[in-house]
Amino acid sequence: MSEEMTLKGKEYLKGWTPWRLRRYWFYGLITIFALGVPWIKVGGNHLFLLSFDKLKLHLMFVQFDMQELYLMPFLLMILFIGIFGITVLGGRVFCGWMCPQTIFRVVYRDLIETKLLGLRKRIKNKQQAPDYSKAENKIKRVVGILLWTGLAFIAAADLMWYFVPPEDFFAYIQNPADHTVLIGTILGIVAFLVYDVIFLQENFCVYVCPYSRIQSVLYDDDTVMAIYNPNRGGDIYDANKEKVFTKQKDLLSVNPTAECTTCESCVTVCPTHIDIRKGLQLECINCLECVDACTEVMGKLGKPSLVEWSSEKETLFMKGKTHYFRPKILGYITILVIVSIVLAMMGSKKEYMLLNINKENRLYSIVKNDEGKVQVDNAYTFLLQNTLNEEHEYYFDVIAPAGMEGKIKIGQPEKPFKVKPGVVKKKVIVLYTDEELVHDDRKDTVIPITIHAYATDAKDKVAVNRQSTFTYPREDLLKEKAEEEKADMD
Repeated sequence: MSEEMTLKGKEYLKGWTPWRLRRYWFYGLITIFALGVPWIKVGGNHLFLLSFDKLKLHLMFVQFDMQELYLMPFLLMILFIGIFGITVLGGRVFCGWMCPQTIFRVVYRDLIETKLLGLRKRIKNKQQAPDYSKAENKIKRVVGILLWTGLAFIAAADLMWYFVPPEDFFAYIQNPADHTVLIGTILGIVAFLVYDVIFLQENFCVYVCPYSRIQSVLYDDDTVMAIYNPNRGGDIYDANKEKVFTKQKDLLSVNPTAECTTCESCVTVCPTHIDIRKGLQLECINCLECVDACTEVMGKLGKPSLVEWSSEKETLFMKGKTHYFRPKILGYITILVIVSIVLAMMGSKKEYMLLNINKENRLYSIVKNDEGKVQVDNAYTFLLQNTLNEEHEYYFDVIAPAGMEGKIKIGQPEKPFKVKPGVVKKKVIVLYTDEELVHDDRKDTVIPITIHAYATDAKDKVAVNRQSTFTYPREDLLKEKAEEEKADMD
């Protein structure tokens, strides 16, 4: 009978891939992505970069100035709404599969402590801490700390690359005295990672991380999570969450159909030190290690796992299949789509130059030009910034209301001017007219105009319109100036 069950178990587990190995592969992809993104550039712009040094935001290879940071709230909305939506759908799957804290702990515990140094005997036993009282283990622990510290420096550098691009980062760290904030930040991150991963461990997930508290209000009966099936395995805990059974024979004496072997493989493998058979717990990070453990034990008996990646509706209440695309999930998807569309629309309106126009305090001046005509001048201060990575030459046109086309002209500057990348250029601009625009004896007239500024070498791409005004004096002032000029001539 035993041999028959073994053969049945082997057949049942044939082709089975543990979730743990799938997580390892996923961690590898995330790591490659996180390390690679800061190096990806197109046209001198990064895929994502929030540069506090140069006050720039790079998003999808488009460079935005800090004055255009209205996009950041939309990015944060996508991030948080996405995480909340994932939680409603798959519980704390973010914690178990994507969170840096979990990935770092797996690297240190499973790779360094277990595989490389042998401080832990088996990956499947995460409850038994290494014996550091032995001299050999003390040395190994120091080696482990040094190895992790080296990796922590890489992780800290990678994080900083999203704020200080690699091309600047490596130049800055060669002069640490001139970049103490950067160096101090890196050392602070490394110190935190060493303390967190080696000493705080999963207590960060249990006690520090606020996400575990948030998740409890996001779950519903269809949320997919690692869940023990008491309908098959039997109740190991009572209604007060007190453990009742520790041996299979005691469980079977009360519930003869119970399938749980009380081997506690699902307990010893848990990184947050919980017993999944107790029910839903905030400490569970959905790493699915317990699913693997029970699958292997029950699979050898030719039975499905008692711990499933399923929902309470399907496993506990047995009310039918899990509904993945339910109204709540569709609502999150809809919100994400709307926010993404708004972000894309606002990002598509990116201006490749920034221009602020301020009219000078003096409304106008009335002078006589070289042709002997009375001329009205209006002066402005242009603050123009080149947000591109290359130098451009800029100029502008004046667009006047109907009937005044071509009558308001540019007096200064007479030629286009160059602006270097990232530089704010201050220019005093003078517009003038020597023609009669308005005939009004009672008051000055404020004429709305549009300034069309552009890069002369990239008109189609680099151009903006700004609204301003041209003040034209009342008629008696113009006559007075004309009479003064006539008297001077006589």
